[in-house]
Amino acid sequence: MSYREYKSLQRQKEQMKERRRKKNNSDVILSTPDKSLVIIVAFLVIIGFLAIFSATAPKCMREGVNLVSFLLKQIAYAAVGFFAMGFFARYDYKKLEKWNKNFYWVVLALLALVQFTPLGVNVNGAQRWINLGFMQLQPSEFAKPLFCMLLASTFKDRAKLSDLNIWLRTYVPMLIILFLILKQPNLSMAAILSFTTLILFIAARGSLVVLGVIGGTGLVGILSMLPKFLHGYQMDRITVWLNPGSDALGKGYNIIQSLIAFASGGFSGTGYGGSIQKLAYLPECHTDFIFAIIAEEFGYLGCLFVIGLFVAFVHRGLRISKRCNDMYGKLLALGITTVFGFQAFLNMGVSSSLLPVTGVTLPFISYGGTSIIVSLAMVGTLLNISRQRIKRIRTEADE
Repeated sequence: MSYREYKSLQRQKEQMKERRRKKNNSDVILSTPDKSLVIIVAFLVIIGFLAIFSATAPKCMREGVNLVSFLLKQIAYAAVGFFAMGFFARYDYKKLEKWNKNFYWVVLALLALVQFTPLGVNVNGAQRWINLGFMQLQPSEFAKPLFCMLLASTFKDRAKLSDLNIWLRTYVPMLIILFLILKQPNLSMAAILSFTTLILFIAARGSLVVLGVIGGTGLVGILSMLPKFLHGYQMDRITVWLNPGSDALGKGYNIIQSLIAFASGGFSGTGYGGSIQKLAYLPECHTDFIFAIIAEEFGYLGCLFVIGLFVAFVHRGLRISKRCNDMYGKLLALGITTVFGFQAFLNMGVSSSLLPVTGVTLPFISYGGTSIIVSLAMVGTLLNISRQRIKRIRTEADE
């Protein structure tokens, strides 16, 4: 066989491989993303725009700036978030697994910059942000998708706590992230990540006996070390939670003002823009306590509508997880759903004094650039998982 004939035969083989590859790809049918989930998220973001404008307008008037300055910033952040959502809705979620290691080092580096360099910004006793000039970046928000990705990769075969290699490769790096988040301090984020880990471990058929032994030992250690991580005012928040009236003008002020907002709203609310508590009475009314402003202006009905949207979000997320064809996608969808469901519960629980005061935002609604960008990107991944992978059955005619 001559060299020319050999090269021609090689080209023919390559062409045959390319035709097979294209034929196999054509056998995969992708459905449209979950439209109900898109509608739910759109409603939550729009409600956030309305609530942010109402809550920040008086503050802007006092500071002599444009009344819509906070709203315009949030719209810009949301635009970036929707772009990220669109990208990840088209990006195959199975390819995310290869980015675990690189993503981990990025998040670790950002958390280290916050904690150990002058770039970290301290607000109200918590050092959680990096000042970028045009926005304040909150690196701990990136830990939410990171944990979902790491846990889904680790638990897709079966959740194990006795494998030393898994501890060195996954659990210890995750504990380092939790340690840096607790140092900020950011107990609410640590609670969200820990609860998500627990849910995914149970969903991945992890041993409850081993979990109980290790979890019990770890809990004792955490409780003994917790005072070192907590500032004095945070310990006071826990003690005053049971009796806010014991220091109504001090440590219990936020809780009492939030409850006044709920009481003022009644059944149908005071009407959009009619909140009194946002007039410098309720601190952080556009972030941590935005649900209280919604309760005051839209009443019980408004609260029920917002809660219903989050319940619907969790339902769609669980449905997407159940219908997914592979374990990695199931766990990834469940992790994302758990993060949003538990975070919403924490925020609304704090606003209604069901839980002690913590600095946690209401997903999609509270003001915050990093929060809404990361949240919408995670929704994009959930939408990609919802696109069912269906293999077309070949017939003899196809052959």
